[in-house]
Amino acid sequence: MLFTDASRFWLEPADGRIRVWRRRGARFREGAVLERQRFGGGSVMVWGGISPRLRTPLYHVVGNLTGVRYQNEILQPLVVPALQAIGPRAILQDDNAPSHRSAAVNTFIQQARVNGMLWPANSPDLNPIEHMWDERCRRVQQHHPPPANLGQLLQWRQQEWSGVPRAFICNLIHSMRQRCVECLAHYGGHTRY
Repeated sequence: MLFTDASRFWLEPADGRIRVWRRRGARFREGAVLERQRFGGGSVMVWGGISPRLRTPLYHVVGNLTGVRYQNEILQPLVVPALQAIGPRAILQDDNAPSHRSAAVNTFIQQARVNGMLWPANSPDLNPIEHMWDERCRRVQQHHPPPANLGQLLQWRQQEWSGVPRAFICNLIHSMRQRCVECLAHYGGHTRY
């Protein structure tokens, strides 16, 4: 199974709170205050895939991801080789984003003989990669000072992606059975995952 997803990360938190980065004991002196951009400062969108045996390179999605772009920039160069490396019974899990379900993508998936997993439209998000995004986000937020620009944010995202221990990925994926059991027990409602 290859679990895939795209996620957007903001340079600045968009919660309206003001954050000041300073050393312990430092007051609000001119040299201790770091000015930040207003209105979020922009974002980067990245796509990635994980399995117990491998992870895809982290792909930086620039602009809108159409079905044709998804096919040409992600499926062909990243997903198909990853599935081939996993083995002949490999299954692709992606969500129901419009770019993933376009006619061009469906045709490509059939021609490339990609085994896809059906993903219900209104299902709880059980994809283990979501937890990896969250954990990696916390790691990037530990950088002091925070990223100064989008290039640095993307660079830190790529470093964090490369540094994810394989054991962490395996634990996330191996938790899928229990995730599904709890989801069913809670009738699709909130679980501890």
